[in-house]
Amino acid sequence: MQHSNSAKILFKELQQFNESPIEGFRIIQVDESNIYDWQIAVFGPPGTPYEGGYFKAHIRFPGNYPFSPPTFRFLTKIWHPNIYENGEVCISILHPPVDDVQGGELPGERWNPTQSVRTILLSIISVLNDPNTFSPANVDASVAYRNWKEGKNTKYPDHVRAQVVETQKDAERDGVTIPTTSDEYCVTSNNNTNDDIMDDEEFDYDDDYDDDDESNCPADYSFSSGIPSQVSLTQAQSTEMLMQTGSTTAINEIPDEENTS
Repeated sequence: MQHSNSAKILFKELQQFNESPIEGFRIIQVDESNIYDWQIAVFGPPGTPYEGGYFKAHIRFPGNYPFSPPTFRFLTKIWHPNIYENGEVCISILHPPVDDVQGGELPGERWNPTQSVRTILLSIISVLNDPNTFSPANVDASVAYRNWKEGKNTKYPDHVRAQVVETQKDAERDGVTIPTTSDEYCVTSNNNTNDDIMDDEEFDYDDDYDDDDESNCPADYSFSSGIPSQVSLTQAQSTEMLMQTGSTTAINEIPDEENTS
């Protein structure tokens, strides 16, 4: 019964996504025979090093969704402080609400059943705009990001932009137009209907990451322990309000929750 209920919830969320698209995302393929696996594309936010990027990703939902969080894994190579080298995204709302003093998070910052695909995707946009370098998943990317922000060098944006160029080749092969301006990026109408969703023959599902890459994100599946990144529901909701006003660059001004309490 629980499995059936979760499938109904996911079908409803898929319908809502198609009726009210989320800025910066496109559903590529969802097989109705397996509603628990979504293939999506993430477009790099304007005003960031990821601008013009086309990053494929996979969301996998557990059978007891929404009581447990899904996993979010980029299939396209992406260098970011809060993304492990195997593509797994490590942010607070994707972590089960367990008491874990060592993890550095409060249960209220983690997943709860009131959250949804929309809050997850908004959190992804938030973390692309404003990485958390205090509890990084990729230490090298975190150090490079801090050095860039401090004006020491441009290793971080140079590395990311090189990846963006490679993703644009994928977009051309998939026949996808990448939004690059804020006007293009912000969705104003429903043009993400089921008719636009590619089938398996049109979409290249190649994973840029090696199969033997290990996941280090602390969650309930095949993940091992690690220190999570703190992007919470509050930040996701703040991001959504900014999106609704057509602003993407202002997301960088969202304060860290740990500094606002």
